[in-house]
Amino acid sequence: MAGVFEIADGFIDTVAKHHPLSATQMGVPGFDHLMADYSLEAGEAFHADVRTSLAEMNAAVSANERERMCKDTFVDELTIAVEQYESREHLRDMNVLFSPIQSVRSIFDLMSQDSVEAWENIASRMEMIGEAFAGYRQTLDVGRAEGFVTSQRQVNGCAQQCETWAGSGDNPPFFDSLVNALAASEINDDPLSTRIEDAAAIATAAYSDMAEYLYKSYLPDAIPVDGVGRDRYALAARGYLGSEIDPEETYDWGWEQLAWVRSEMTETAHKIKPGASIGEAVEILETDPARMITGEDEFRQWMQDLQDRTIGEMDGVHFDILDPVRKIETLIAPPGGALAMYYTGPSEDFSRPGRTWYPTGGKTEFPIWREVSIAYHEGVPGHHFQIATNVAMTEDLSRYQRLLAGTSGHAEGWALYAERLMGELGYLENPDYYMGMLDAQALRSVRVIVDIGMHLGLKIPAHSDFHPGEIWTGDLALEFMRERVHFPADFVTSEVDRYLGIPGQAISYKVGERVWLEARESAKQKAGEGFDLKEWHNRALKLGPMGLAQMKRELT
Repeated sequence: MAGVFEIADGFIDTVAKHHPLSATQMGVPGFDHLMADYSLEAGEAFHADVRTSLAEMNAAVSANERERMCKDTFVDELTIAVEQYESREHLRDMNVLFSPIQSVRSIFDLMSQDSVEAWENIASRMEMIGEAFAGYRQTLDVGRAEGFVTSQRQVNGCAQQCETWAGSGDNPPFFDSLVNALAASEINDDPLSTRIEDAAAIATAAYSDMAEYLYKSYLPDAIPVDGVGRDRYALAARGYLGSEIDPEETYDWGWEQLAWVRSEMTETAHKIKPGASIGEAVEILETDPARMITGEDEFRQWMQDLQDRTIGEMDGVHFDILDPVRKIETLIAPPGGALAMYYTGPSEDFSRPGRTWYPTGGKTEFPIWREVSIAYHEGVPGHHFQIATNVAMTEDLSRYQRLLAGTSGHAEGWALYAERLMGELGYLENPDYYMGMLDAQALRSVRVIVDIGMHLGLKIPAHSDFHPGEIWTGDLALEFMRERVHFPADFVTSEVDRYLGIPGQAISYKVGERVWLEARESAKQKAGEGFDLKEWHNRALKLGPMGLAQMKRELT
């Protein structure tokens, strides 16, 4: 009988075989020339292998604690994956952030461009986008026939993204940027250049065709209702959290968290300008030239310097940072996607480092009051430290744990906890930066309220000064967010579209942070004066990625 690590690591090969884009994301070699297959047949073949792997793992015997934790993680995550597949949600897999439309485009951000072979891989993938979307449309059409459709909001959002990447308005086609990148490189190969140009045209046409399909064929069948209801929400949230929640209790807790953070913001506003309201303080932070950076390149370099400096100051003092983890790249994200900053992990061998991506939304001026906290969230001690550390733990974690395992609640919860931690460690003593962290906390608290509220159709509490007693809608969510958080209007609109397309993901930040804080407090109570925060952090992260329920068991 195969061992736990053998089964878990073998599943990486299974995923890579069925999902070559995932192989590229993980840094598993040998699949970069292949494109995803989104047809029904491909989906069923993959999940047949998922069921087989799950059965093998259930029968396996753990030889030690490391194997026991790996087995628990594997069984938890694949069990949820099977449930979600059997619910047939894949027949309406379309949203503005985590669906094939975005995955196909964004994979080119992660592909190597340093050799002729690398460019041949890029060409191959571009040439196959049309075929991939044909299979995707087949799956969506079956969903339409069976009544499994997504909302009009998500269809319109995805169609607009397709138009942007196909070239619309002031934006050239995304794939032209690859043609230009090859031309600017030191590779001189006329046949290759011609192939890249032709492949880029094919890819652009594929996205244009996808936009047309969404507008003309799919949109008439899409539903006007955004919320998914209690049952669908519970299953989706369990996948993102790796735990069950009481949605009403969590909803009420979200209001409590928002009240706390607004109180803190009021006090901080007075430190920025005596007597100032939150809005007046934010206006100063947003408009004062001394508090901003001008120029996209200058902003990217400022972010890079901040990440590098933070790593140097953290290492050996508050955390032990492994050698491969000390490198991180900050990049400007291509236009067209969602407007939230994001992180992509390193490849398995660290030849591609961890990267933070900043979508500018066309901005050229960057107030930095909230960017410091965001940098800590995405870089160190947030996502990069956590994820890259796990990738580097080749002796303690299975390949599955290092490259594929984990939930949004575990990862995003840690990253939000990391923002607050930096305040505790004295890195946000500047009230500008502390206000930025608080505004991020307000955003995540609002996410809990509107995500659960919109999808479950809950009423706004009678004690609220915002439309008390009314039932949540997308329009009310937009209005509420514009009043309670201080992010740009286009970002807020993008956020609401995101919540409504991926139910349960938006709450994973605050819910995850809640579990991290509870676990730390439990450890402090048990250890008393002997509690060592650095040691606790190191131990907690070295458990590897997992769901929140398992994390709570392991840490408490």
